[in-house]
Order: sequence, then C-alpha cells, then structure tokens
Amino acid sequence: MATKKQGIAAKSWFYIKRTFLILFVSSLLFTLLTKWLMPPITITQINNSFSYGLKRDYVSWNEINPSVKLAAIASEDQAYPDHGGFDWDAIEKSLKPKKKKKKTKIPLGGGASTITQQTAKNVFLWQGSGVSKYIRKVPELYFTKLIEWIWGKQRILEVYLNVIEMGPGIFGIEAAAQHYFNKPAKNLTRAEAAMIIACLPNPKKFTVKPMSKRVAWRYPQIMQQMRNLEDDEDIINLVRAK
Repeated sequence: MATKKQGIAAKSWFYIKRTFLILFVSSLLFTLLTKWLMPPITITQINNSFSYGLKRDYVSWNEINPSVKLAAIASEDQAYPDHGGFDWDAIEKSLKPKKKKKKTKIPLGGGASTITQQTAKNVFLWQGSGVSKYIRKVPELYFTKLIEWIWGKQRILEVYLNVIEMGPGIFGIEAAAQHYFNKPAKNLTRAEAAMIIACLPNPKKFTVKPMSKRVAWRYPQIMQQMRNLEDDEDIINLVRAK
C-alpha cells in the first residue's frame, strides 16, 4: 500500500515538474520572440473585443512621437530609466497607512505599478481585481524581471505604448491618435500626447473625447511634469533614442 502511494506521489511530482518546465521554456521562447515581434494579441484585447471591438495598429519606436514617450514616463513611472522593474520607494510608500483627507472627485494617476509591470500584465497576463489580482502577482513578478533582462527599457516602452488600452476597445498610441485626433502617433503634439496618456489607468471612464473632468484636470499636470523631466539626461536620452 505504501509503495503504491509512493508511486502515485512520484508520478504526480514528475508531471508537476514537467508542467513547470514546459511553462518556463514556452514563456522564455515567447519573451525572446516578442523582443523583435509585437504580441499577436493579448488576453485583454480578446476580452474587450466582445464588447467594444478591437482598434489597434502597431507601430515601431520611430513612428511614436518622443512627446508620447515622455508623457507616459511623466505620468506613469518617473523612475522608469533607473529601476530594475520595480519602484521599491513607490511600493513602500503605497503600503504606508494613509492619513485621512477630504475625498477628491478626481483620483490621481500613477502609483506603485511601473511601466514594466503594466507591460508584463498587459502582454502576458490579464486584467482584473479581487482574487484574480492576487493570483496574477507571482507570474507578474516573473515576467516583469524577464522582460527587463531580455527586452530592455526601450523595447518595453515601445511595446507598452502599442498594447495598452487608451479608450474603449482602442489599443496602442497609433489607434488612439487616429481615433481622437485623426493623425498618426508621430505627429501628435505635446498637449495631445498628454491628453491621451491622461486617460490612464481607466480609459473607459476617463475619456479623451468627449474630455472627462479627470482628463481635463490631469493632462496639464502631465505637461508640467514633462517640462520638469526635460533636465533628466537618462529620460531624454531614452525618449529621443533612435
């Protein structure tokens, strides 16, 4: 009886190890592939397509105006060139008890989640809150470090600006630029770039057109932060890289 149980346990352990090995190898191969090719589709895009359709048009790094790249960093992750995927200072700050303040009708943007983490979540995983959010955390940590090591900062930002949702069923800066301003992403002005980025993190609620109160309040702040960051050599070298 004991021998039979040991056999079942050994067989189960073999299948578990094989499953993890297959997952690891396949994730590594997919990450290597997407270092040069855009992901064919994401779980978020599939989920949204049933309700809102799917508008997207992947473009290369040089087809995205540097103002868009600067606006994304200014709004979402000002330490982006300096961290290894996680902004530990922001994470520590987010865990501290918050002092009670008067409620504001319009929430601030940004947070402890870096551009790298958002990219990992959007490309490899899924959106969601509650239990699914906590289930997602471990693979999110894994993919965040993996793309930092394999892709590098420029590629991560390029993919981020191509796959993130920027309106109901609108994915990527090219589709957003065409939808909101009838022009390609490379021709967006600083103000237009800031308006589109201001719809994050909830582009279905914080609409660019018609302009929601949140976007109207947020995009001038992003433009101010863009001006502030123009003295940061690492950021400017990144957004203007060829």
